[in-house]
Amino acid sequence: MAILLGIDTGGTYTDAALYDDTSGEILAAEKALTTRADLSLGVAAALDSALASGTPEINLVSLSTTLATNALVEGQGAPVGLILIGQGPAALARAGLGEALGGAPSVFLSGGHNAAGEPVAPLDLDTLQASVEGLAARVDGFAVAGEFATRNPAHEIAARDCLRELTGLPVSCSHELSSRLDAPRRALTTLLNARLIPLLNRLILSVRGLMEARGLTAPLMVVKGDGSLISSDMALLRPVETILSGPAASVIGARHLSGERDCFVADIGGTTTDIALLRDGEPVLSAEGATVGGWRTMVEAVAVRAVGLGGDSEVRALDGRLELGPRRVLPLCLLEQERPEILAILEEHLGRAEPKPDDGAFAVPALDHSRARQGFTRAEAALWEELQDGPLPLVKIETLTLKRRALERLRWRGAVLLAGFTPSDAAHLLGIQTHWPGKASALAARLWMRRLALAGILSDSAEAFAQAVVEQAVRQSAAAVCAAALSEEAPPQELEQGVLLRRALEGPVEGALLGASISLNRPLVAVGAPAATFYPAVGKRLNTRVALPPSGPVCNAVGAVASGVTQRVRASITQPAEGVFRLHHAEGVRDFRDIEDAASAGIAAASDLARRRASLAGVANAELRVSRLDNVAEGVNGGPAIFLESEILAIAAGRPILGKRGASPHRAKPQP
Repeated sequence: MAILLGIDTGGTYTDAALYDDTSGEILAAEKALTTRADLSLGVAAALDSALASGTPEINLVSLSTTLATNALVEGQGAPVGLILIGQGPAALARAGLGEALGGAPSVFLSGGHNAAGEPVAPLDLDTLQASVEGLAARVDGFAVAGEFATRNPAHEIAARDCLRELTGLPVSCSHELSSRLDAPRRALTTLLNARLIPLLNRLILSVRGLMEARGLTAPLMVVKGDGSLISSDMALLRPVETILSGPAASVIGARHLSGERDCFVADIGGTTTDIALLRDGEPVLSAEGATVGGWRTMVEAVAVRAVGLGGDSEVRALDGRLELGPRRVLPLCLLEQERPEILAILEEHLGRAEPKPDDGAFAVPALDHSRARQGFTRAEAALWEELQDGPLPLVKIETLTLKRRALERLRWRGAVLLAGFTPSDAAHLLGIQTHWPGKASALAARLWMRRLALAGILSDSAEAFAQAVVEQAVRQSAAAVCAAALSEEAPPQELEQGVLLRRALEGPVEGALLGASISLNRPLVAVGAPAATFYPAVGKRLNTRVALPPSGPVCNAVGAVASGVTQRVRASITQPAEGVFRLHHAEGVRDFRDIEDAASAGIAAASDLARRRASLAGVANAELRVSRLDNVAEGVNGGPAIFLESEILAIAAGRPILGKRGASPHRAKPQP
């Protein structure tokens, strides 16, 4: 019998599950609140609860997290410098790169390659070295993206080595993320990934420390975005591969818990809903890279449609109707449990003659006070000190002021959370959920009724308003599932704006001349803590069967240990000139006179790198699969076929190495 421990750190909850790998039985499943100020506290609480009956011989510990996904959806992340090689400032206008960069610094270097992998200009390392001196103190890492780096990574590798030597900071290169040629999207993906590196590193190091404190010496694995596992050593070297870790784990966990092989999986958490498709028991991978928070990434991952909709989504009034998300706020019912003094403040807001837009909303610190002030401006530091006295009502911070701008910057950095009415508050007010007190939720609902009455949106009671919020959560959830289904067949065109779809999701309308219904032609497996609250109604709207696995609330923790290790390495062969076949792979380029010689060398190089990465990922004897696809065009007037390109794919896969009590954890050697 092998006992595996899965841990998932989400935006609201941290879950831990003990899983018998032989019988498939869940031996223990526990939840604890995620502590963003210090993630190790939430992990420790869930871990200790799962091990409360005794510490068994744990053979493997595996970690998944939705924090990276949540950060992208909420526009958060560490400050990083962007290094573009062979691309000028105009590149920032493509693929949303400039928007993602925000106010972070960027450096443009001459260099780069053409489509054949030949350098178009020497790499300007002098400019890089001169620029780094002023950047290192302002950023937590770097993203490097070169023109046609997937055809020749030499300039990216040189820039990466230079940055690491000068700063010691993490550096992410675009050729490590994707073999595709879309330079702006590769640069965008590299930038987003670099912003997430410190977040993931802190989590992994925290879990390692907790394991050591509790005498757990089993190997520590991390879930990748494609649902497979990598060792924590590899995750620290290549943390970019763990983007969409949490959503991928939910798909794997849903498959194991439900037994469904052809279905949609919807994982609703506090911040996001992640929707994916299982086909013949395997998660469908994104051919173009998963879309998260409106960003089209090129990271190889499970095809997940992530939307900013969860139990902790912010309730907003928009154009005469309620909308939820995409921003997460702290539920008032949870804030009441921790700071009951907010009840008096809410009563004070209700006692005013005229309502204000920010009634019932608060700002609360999300970081430890002793280490949070580093890098704060004077306005941010002053606001931070004010927050230490307790939850700060937003009505005390006037809009369009220096103080409000400081608040938004602190929120973007993850130092401050906003608190307000959420679907979780609505569920507690209605008695659907009973995890936390509900007095603050009821008071905030009354504040919302006053605000909506001024906007011409009437509500009979606080309960009616709460029911309207739950109904909106059902509608938006159903629309998200529909969008995911349509995207598998054809890109949806303004899906949420369609009149027929809206009528189908809203249900029968009294007096309407035209009705509509919609059917999802696959069952829907719903997991996550709020799933039972919203998804039975979603299934009725979509006329499909909904499965709610008994252990669905800890699905991600189960998925964290239920998968195996898979490493994919690609190489390509082009023909830049007659009689020359050029091999492009992750470690450089080589020319051959014969296509078969080039293919043999490409297969050998891809296979060797796949095996090395699988070993670093935690597999002793990986199974190898290699495929080759030649792309040729028909000859003119019956002439010989014309070679265009050859693609080589090497896949190394296997189950991770299991440890035993008292044994040293597996430590793979760093990749050469």
